[in-house]
Amino acid sequence: MSYLGPDFDPPRPRRSPLRRALTVVLAALVPGALLGWLAFETLGGADDGGPGRATGATSSTAGSAGGDPDGKPGASASQSPTASAPGGAGALAGKVVVIDPGHNPANFAHPAEINSKVDIGTHKKECDTTGTATNSGYTEAAFTLDVAHRLRTLLERQGATVKLTQDADRPYGPCIDERARIGNSAPADAVVSVHADGAASGQRGFHVILPGAVHEGGADTRAIVAPSRELGELIADDFAESTDTSPSNYVGDGTGLVTREDLGGLNLSTVPKVFIECGNMRDSKDAALLTSGAWRQKAAQGISEGIVSFLRG
Repeated sequence: MSYLGPDFDPPRPRRSPLRRALTVVLAALVPGALLGWLAFETLGGADDGGPGRATGATSSTAGSAGGDPDGKPGASASQSPTASAPGGAGALAGKVVVIDPGHNPANFAHPAEINSKVDIGTHKKECDTTGTATNSGYTEAAFTLDVAHRLRTLLERQGATVKLTQDADRPYGPCIDERARIGNSAPADAVVSVHADGAASGQRGFHVILPGAVHEGGADTRAIVAPSRELGELIADDFAESTDTSPSNYVGDGTGLVTREDLGGLNLSTVPKVFIECGNMRDSKDAALLTSGAWRQKAAQGISEGIVSFLRG
C-alpha cells in the first residue's frame, strides 16, 4: 500500500536542482564512509571484542621440562621460562627458597658424627642418618640431590634465589638442627626437604610431612603451622598431577598429608617448611619410578609448581 495518497502521480520524472545537488554529495560521501567503517573493523571494532580485537592474554603451558632420556633439562625448556612452572621468568624475583636434600651421600663414612645427638626442642635425636636405598642399591641421598638440582634449576628460571642445605660439598651432614638454621637464617620464604621412604614392599605412593604445633624447649612452630600446611597441600596436589602418582597407601589416610612433631628439621624451623617423601624405595614399582631420570624431572616439576603457587599466593 502507498502512503503517498490517491493523488500521487508516479510518471512525473521531474527533479529539483537541490535534489540533484544532494545526489552528487551522497555519491561522494558513501564510498568514504564505507572505507572508514572497514578500517575501523579491521583495527579492532568496538570494545566488546569485535573482529580483530585481542580479547585475552596469551596463554602459556606449564609442563615438565623436556630433555634427554636421563631427564636432564633440554634446550627447549631452558629457552622457555614458562615451561618450568606457572608465572614466567621473574615471577619469584625477591623470593628465597631453601631446598634440603635429605642425607649427605658421604654420611655412611662418618657413623660417629651422624649418630651424635642434637637438641630438637622436644628431645634429642641423631644428627642425621644414611637414608635408605632401593634393592638395587640406588641411594636416597643420590635421589634427593638429583631432584634438588632439578628443582633449583626450575625455581631459578622463575627468578627465585635458591639455596641448598648441602650439595655433597661437606664430609657429612649437616645435622638436622643445622638444616633448620640454614632455612631460618636465609631467611627463606619456603623450605622443602626432599626425601624418599624406606617402607615395606607393597607400600607405595608419596606423602608430604607437615609440622605440628610444637612449643617446647627451643622449638616453637606455632607461627608456621598454617602457612606450612598451605605449602604442603599445594605441593601434594601439583606433585600428584605432575608425576601421575597417588598419595601414600600406608600413611595419611589417602590425603598425602601427614603431621609430625618428632622431626628436628620441622620443630626448629621458624619459616614455612615441609618434607616430601616422593615414594617408597623398597617397593619395586615405586623404585622403578624413583630410578628414572625422566620421572625425577616430573617430581621436581610438581614440587616447583607447588612452591610457585604458594609464593605467588
